Amino acid sequence: MPYAPHTFQNLIGHAAAYGFIFQSSDIYDGLAAVYDYGQNGAQLKKNIRDAWWKSMTQLNDNIVGIDAAIFMHPTTWKASGHVDSFSDPMIDNKDSNKRYRVDHLIEAHAEKLQAEGKADLAASILAEMEKLLAADDLNGIKTLIVDNKMVCGTSGTANWTDVRQFNLMFSTELGSVAEEASTIYLRPETAQGIFVNFLNVQKSGRLKIPFGIAQTGKAFRNEIVARQFIFRMREFEQMEMQFFVRPGTQKEWYQHWKAQRRQWHIDVMGFPEDRLKFHDHVKLAHYADAAVDIEFEFPFGFKELEGIHSRTDYDLGRHQEFSKKKQQYFDTEINQNYVPFVVETSVGLDRLVLATLSHAYAEESWTKEDGSPDSRVVLRLPANLAPIKLAVLPLTKKDGLPELARQLMDSCKTAFHCFYEEKDTIGKRYRRMDALGTPFCVTIDHQTKEDGTVTIRYRDTMTQQRMALTDVKAAVLAAITV
Repeated sequence: MPYAPHTFQNLIGHAAAYGFIFQSSDIYDGLAAVYDYGQNGAQLKKNIRDAWWKSMTQLNDNIVGIDAAIFMHPTTWKASGHVDSFSDPMIDNKDSNKRYRVDHLIEAHAEKLQAEGKADLAASILAEMEKLLAADDLNGIKTLIVDNKMVCGTSGTANWTDVRQFNLMFSTELGSVAEEASTIYLRPETAQGIFVNFLNVQKSGRLKIPFGIAQTGKAFRNEIVARQFIFRMREFEQMEMQFFVRPGTQKEWYQHWKAQRRQWHIDVMGFPEDRLKFHDHVKLAHYADAAVDIEFEFPFGFKELEGIHSRTDYDLGRHQEFSKKKQQYFDTEINQNYVPFVVETSVGLDRLVLATLSHAYAEESWTKEDGSPDSRVVLRLPANLAPIKLAVLPLTKKDGLPELARQLMDSCKTAFHCFYEEKDTIGKRYRRMDALGTPFCVTIDHQTKEDGTVTIRYRDTMTQQRMALTDVKAAVLAAITV
């Protein structure tokens, strides 16, 4: 089912209103393309990160995890190619002084043409753009923009500068005295921290190829045109796994991880198959011999969620060249030294949060049995990912019901996150929990004092049933265990 109009803006408002995501530095009118995670967003993000970490390092006996520093020796980025080639082609409008990433400008124009029923022309323009980008033909890209009369959304004019490349790395200085400080970079990706530790991990862990190294952490890119909420930010978090393999086997492992990662999004994240698709790269990165994106259907269309790349031996080979230290593995099975090839899986955690919220968010309305209208906003989050698993709600603030509720809270909160509330009517409390994505609510009422049973309410169906108070913890645990 396609997203309804305004769903994305409603979702952004919902995320702020219910403590998921705030504009950073909001009291100072915000900082563009930077966001803070609130109390519920931080927990949702942690639950997703933990699910990924478990799937990589706990369920695979040949994958281990590390946590490398954000700051790295500056030669790292020279070796990796980021200093020379980590850039995006940009174009400025001279009248509005607004800067555009050329692919975004051209894609927006193509979307407009499609809406006007000119799908063939839109497809032709996009194909030409891919060809020009692959050839790094900046003059050709400008010609494509000018010839197709693409205009700035602010000024409405086509008064463009030449297309130029802009490096996306943030630089800073390391040292206590400015004159003696050296220029270093905030890492634009987490992968290089894995590559420079390849031998440290392999030798200390006595690991045999094939094996993987996983890592989660912050990365930083000076995105000139950051947009679409937390989809593209300047400070973001990645979850990456580099899988080291014997040369000649990389295509086999590439297909393996391509299938595995798609299935993970279905099984663990709960995404339906029709909201995921593969997009093979036309223009390969300088380090890759194969690359594909797993795209998710966001409210603004299918966009990249995760990338799987066959990186060849480029990374370890380059670090061997620049560091003058061998980055080789001795394979006892074939009695041979070699620089391993690498297959990478790389997913943006913030994008995964956005995909999760996008899929979970629903605005529902219906007619009750008495003919009156009713409605709710609900987050249908998978139970294992929901920030709050169980809401404990005493029906009243008296007659010993809060004490019974607190006893249930105490028995459950060591196992999973619970929430206690006694304010407002039970109906209003249910609606708040629906909006937070809480899968289970338990109401402590006067019958609880008589027979030890409670009412458990299920978020997705809004159905209720009686259950022994002593069975609640086990029932929730069974539902959130994946």
